[in-house]
Amino acid sequence: MAALLVLCIAFSWTTRDSMGHFSFLSGRGRSQGTSQKTLVDLRPWQTAEALTPLAVTAEEKEYAHEAERLADHEVDQAFASALRQASTQALHRNLTGDALALSQKVEQLQQQLKEDKALVSRLTAASGSDAASTKDAATDESDELEVAKAQLGLDNDQLEDAQQELARASGDDRAQIQAELTAHEALMSKYDSEARSRGEVAAISVKRHSTMASRIVAWKSQIDRLALIQQAMQLAQSDIAALTAEHTALEGKANAKTATPDSDSTDRASKLARIVERTEERQLLTICSDRIQTEQQLAGVYGKWSAQVLVQHRTLLHMIVQSLGVIAFILICVILCDGLVRWLTANPALDRRQTQTLRSVLQLGIQATGGLLILLVVFGWPRQMSTVLGLTTAGLTIALQDFILAFFGWFILMGKNGIRIGDWVEIDGVGGEVTEIGLMSTTLLETGDLADRGHPTGRCITFLNSFAIRGKYFNFSTAGQWMWDEITVSIQESGDTEKIVDEIREAVEKETEKSARVAEQEWKRGARGDGLSRFSAVPVVNLRPSGSGIELLVRYVTRASERFGVRNRIYQQVIELLHKENVPEAADGAGVIEKS
Repeated sequence: MAALLVLCIAFSWTTRDSMGHFSFLSGRGRSQGTSQKTLVDLRPWQTAEALTPLAVTAEEKEYAHEAERLADHEVDQAFASALRQASTQALHRNLTGDALALSQKVEQLQQQLKEDKALVSRLTAASGSDAASTKDAATDESDELEVAKAQLGLDNDQLEDAQQELARASGDDRAQIQAELTAHEALMSKYDSEARSRGEVAAISVKRHSTMASRIVAWKSQIDRLALIQQAMQLAQSDIAALTAEHTALEGKANAKTATPDSDSTDRASKLARIVERTEERQLLTICSDRIQTEQQLAGVYGKWSAQVLVQHRTLLHMIVQSLGVIAFILICVILCDGLVRWLTANPALDRRQTQTLRSVLQLGIQATGGLLILLVVFGWPRQMSTVLGLTTAGLTIALQDFILAFFGWFILMGKNGIRIGDWVEIDGVGGEVTEIGLMSTTLLETGDLADRGHPTGRCITFLNSFAIRGKYFNFSTAGQWMWDEITVSIQESGDTEKIVDEIREAVEKETEKSARVAEQEWKRGARGDGLSRFSAVPVVNLRPSGSGIELLVRYVTRASERFGVRNRIYQQVIELLHKENVPEAADGAGVIEKS
């Protein structure tokens, strides 16, 4: 990538003069859209035509159209001058060899063409006046007329071919100049028929650049346009110098001939030829003077156009500086607001972690706002606002889908089967007591599983409320938070085993009688039907053989918050019963299995 960057910079530097290779700068006498060299210099028109599309404002278009008018007039005068010079050279050219033979052939063909035209005229008149002729005679005359017309066309084509060959052999450029003039006039007719808009005035056009980016682009475009206009003005000035030199040479030649007196012995034909030659030279001087004046006017138009572009350039530069000032003001506001946030969050009364969090959030918000304002100054508001809002909404929906689900999950948690502050819940395998339920998150004080109830770990764990939609959570569905607890007692096998079991059951029932009754009522109210009516909260005692005797598994219902106190009281009563019956304990440990 570094090598690619270096290559791009190198080629960009070597092609920095690409704007100087327009058609009107590529050489003298090149016609637009072709590489064929013309005899007449068309650069003034090509220059004006190439610069016209670059005009932006109404003032620039006015100067462009004026430049086109002057350039067209200058080219017309150049054609007139070229035709006169070619005619003068043709009159004074001495033909020899092939050129002389071709000249004689042209004269013969011209004479033959006159005879053909006379014959066609005579036959046409004869066919129209002889109304009383017979049918056969009329047919013969019609055939003769057609043959005469065909011969006229053949002789005309031969004359044109001979004239072209004579022009090539003698160096006569009048035919080619005339063809170039015809092509130019056709191009001008097509150009004049095209509709052209006038454009906006500069004051309105410049104000349309409302963003800094568009102003910079327009400013760069003005620099390129100004360079091209100044190059066109330099071309016009160089043409003025060339035409001035040509005018001086023609004037010196004409003055020299005027100063030379005509000889009396010269015949009248030669004297008339010299007078015609002097007249042609004076006409060429007049045309050259007109071309010089036109080129001066054209250079003046390009100068005014350059001045107009400079005015617009200065206006755009002023607007760019204003945009930079706005950006600097935004940056100053961001820095001041950042310092204000630091000063406000330096209050020692606030918690250190809260201070850092608040400072980070405020600083990020200030910087994001400042960056957004700078982007709006540089690029402006998006034009396709609906599309931008749609794409932004879709992107935010994907990026913030967890927060969106968390927001809707809060409504589920606030429902009938949701959770409340103080509930003992399990979310994603983490158990604890609910300490806070927010719009986006739920916070637990971790207490571990049910066996560790009442022994918090000291960690506060926060979950996004999206778990209510995506995952699952466990919660006590009754107000008392009832749970099944168990104790295990090992006794030796004896004849009083059944009696001991009954006494233990009675002790447990007596201890948990009130709790069991309330639990059954709450379960029935919490059920959607009568499906739980067959369940009972009465304690259950199961017997299992063990290596040291018999193992009693006692299950009973208790409140989650009272489980440890109830368990201790039941153990105490069991121990008293065993001592009363003089039954030694086989094991002093008791296992607890959680049920809810």
